[in-house]
Amino acid sequence: MTLFTQEKADPLLLLDRFLRHCPGGGCRLYPKEEHRELMDYAVLKKNFENHRFHTSYFETTEEAAAYLSDQIKGEKVGFGGSITAKEMNLFEILGKNNEVIWHWEQGPDARIKAKDSTVYILSANAAAATGQIINIDGTGNRLSESLFGPKRVYYVIGKNKLAPDLSSAMDRARNIACPKNAARFNKKTPCVVSDDKKCYDCNSPERICNAILILERPCTGMEVEMVFINEDLGY
Repeated sequence: MTLFTQEKADPLLLLDRFLRHCPGGGCRLYPKEEHRELMDYAVLKKNFENHRFHTSYFETTEEAAAYLSDQIKGEKVGFGGSITAKEMNLFEILGKNNEVIWHWEQGPDARIKAKDSTVYILSANAAAATGQIINIDGTGNRLSESLFGPKRVYYVIGKNKLAPDLSSAMDRARNIACPKNAARFNKKTPCVVSDDKKCYDCNSPERICNAILILERPCTGMEVEMVFINEDLGY
């Protein structure tokens, strides 16, 4: 089924079409297992910087972590839920020279404390090579902090998070990242218990996909940097 034919289609139209036509994940646009080599930094730099994002690129997680450690000092650093950040040991590394706040390490109340962060670290469920970021949240703390509050936001993005365009990125977020996250939380949603592990746009009380954010450009007054890493990281 072909639903998305215009490269620069309106994001809300893309989302509406996806939700109406693919409630069961029946039109997978991004191969579940096949890896696409999309880490062309020249293209990513051009498209994301055209959307007012800063960008940086590193071959390894160690190089990226060292860069962030050098860039972030004397700050109050909040973290959104992120397997990528955990795999990079960023909580420990940035904790050497900053006050760090993460509910994964310090309990649920840290979500509230993170609202006073001057710097925020998170990843994305998908990033379109055309210059957009997609995140899907259950609680909303990760989305809200990426939109308002901190003076700087860093997205740490492994090559597996990349998709060629916005529609493919939406598909990746819903049909690859979110089912894995639901399984990580031991949920019994259709995307976890079904054989195909796809999104069913369910009404389960255990659903974790309550809000979808398409970030086209940084919100007014915020600096946002995409830290691209040429490794598979997170979900």
